[in-house]
Amino acid sequence: MQKAETIEYKTHGSCSKLIKMTICENKITDSEIIGGCNGNLKGIQKLIRGMDIDEVIEKFKGIRCGDKPTSCPDQIACCLIAYKNSKQNVNV
Repeated sequence: MQKAETIEYKTHGSCSKLIKMTICENKITDSEIIGGCNGNLKGIQKLIRGMDIDEVIEKFKGIRCGDKPTSCPDQIACCLIAYKNSKQNVNV
């Protein structure tokens, strides 16, 4: 069994400021999103718990908030993409 990893990601261009996630065996086991729309983000956190990170990336990547080029869900995808990229660089 793979060890759980906790990651932190400073967001860019969204109301949320920081994303903290725990990932184990490519699945999100816990998350905390600081800043942003509290109720909506609590709902998103419950929805993504237990999901495969690739599925979350596929669903959330490119979502925009109003005129902004990004959104809190898009920043979650960016966080997970950065995590995957860091794992690939370590395993090379």
